[in-house]
Parts: sequence; C-alpha cells; structure tokens
Amino acid sequence: MPEGDTVWYAAHRLDTALAGRVLTRSDLRVPRFATADLTGRRVLDVTPRGKHLLTRVEGGLTLHSHLRMDGVWQVYATGEPPRGGPAHQIRAILGNAEFTAYGYRLPVLELIRTAEEERAVGHLGPDLLGPDWDPAEAVRRLGADPARPLGEALLDQRNLAGIGNVYKSELAFLAGVTPWLPFGELGPGVPERLVATAHRLLEPNKDRPGMRTTTSRRGERLYVYGREGRPCPRCGGPVHKAELADRVTYWCPGCQRGPQQEP
Repeated sequence: MPEGDTVWYAAHRLDTALAGRVLTRSDLRVPRFATADLTGRRVLDVTPRGKHLLTRVEGGLTLHSHLRMDGVWQVYATGEPPRGGPAHQIRAILGNAEFTAYGYRLPVLELIRTAEEERAVGHLGPDLLGPDWDPAEAVRRLGADPARPLGEALLDQRNLAGIGNVYKSELAFLAGVTPWLPFGELGPGVPERLVATAHRLLEPNKDRPGMRTTTSRRGERLYVYGREGRPCPRCGGPVHKAELADRVTYWCPGCQRGPQQEP
C-alpha cells in the first residue's frame, strides 16, 4: 500500500500537470459518477491528506481518491497513449490541452462538495506531511490505547496519517522494539522520538520516487522491510517476517525487544 510520502509525490505530479488549467477531458468510470462532467472547469489544486488525494475544481467540487493497495495515477502528455495497465482498469481520466492524468485501479473514487471534504478525511489524525502536523497530538492519540501493539497503532490513520506497512516495520526497528510490543510499554521519551523519526523519514522521501530510511552507502535502502533472511544491519542476525493485523511485518529478533511471532 502506498505510504504518505508516495501519495504526496503523486499529488505533486498531478498538481503540476492539472492545477491552473481548464479540463478538456473528464471521464469518471464508476457507476455513481459516470454521468458527471467536469470539462470546462479549472483545476484549483491537488492536495494530499494522509493517503488520500483531493483534486479540487471550480464550482466547489472535489474529486476524492484513495490508492489503497493497487491504485495509481499516471500522467502523460495529452495525445500520448497511457501505459499504466489495461484500459478496463482505468477509473478516471482528467485531461487538459497539455497533460492527461489516468487513475488506474482506484478502489475509492467519489465526487463530493469541497465544503464536505471533512466527511471523507475528517477522521484522520495529524498528517505527517501536512500543514496540520502536530507531533504532540499524534503521541496523545497513539497512547490513548496503551495495550494496543505498536504496529497496529502506527497503521491506524486516526492516530497519525501517512504511515504504511514499510514505515511501520522500519520505525519499530529504529526504536529497538518489536511491532507487537504494547504501546504503553515503550520507554520514557520513546513515543516522542518515534513520532519525530517518522516525520524525519517521510519528509525527504516525499520529493523523490523510491523510499529510503537508511544512510547506508552499500546500497540498502531499508533496514528490515523486504529483507527476510538477510543479515540485520545492527547485529548481523537474520531478519524475520511474520504477519501483524493481516499485514506482513519484518523485524530482527536479535535487537528488537518485546513479543515475538513465529516466522
């Protein structure tokens, strides 16, 4: 599932291609909005909110989309054939004289009033990459259920918006605890450092394709995620993989304290 920095990068590309330009093509291929026509309207901006994308157009309308596991927006020069997948997977097309954006495999696509955006994203916690970022509030929300496993708490977008499966594993590793450790058992100051680290990791990644959490010069971009069986960069022991709340999880049993799971 795309993480907050990936969604931010996608929003930036869409904003660059669409904002300030009048739509000459509009095609929403979902039954509820199939008859909606946005042509002739100017796109005002494309704004990310956690893992959500809000494309605002003249007339007080917002096209709300969410990528979830497989969704993607691709931008091409107008007239250039799209290459994001089979045509039947296209759920939305927004085009102007210069660029055309294609939304593939979008599981969430709805046209709402801009004044009602809170209905779609109002449940989200502080956005790690948004103007409302509030680390103290994020820590408060994470700690509201001290018995909840750290990994589950980090993935809950109501606590803080933007963390996905990769950052969940990487943050637990950097904190030296397993994702199954109850949040309330983190040591003094650890929640604050954890939240600060999340912001520090996402901020530079939002401006580039490809995620990096390490400073390694040997080519490793991630500490544990996707590295099952390979040596831990700290202790050299093998990285393990298991599931947490139906999500794959990576950790090092040698240097992350807390409950373990059978790989």
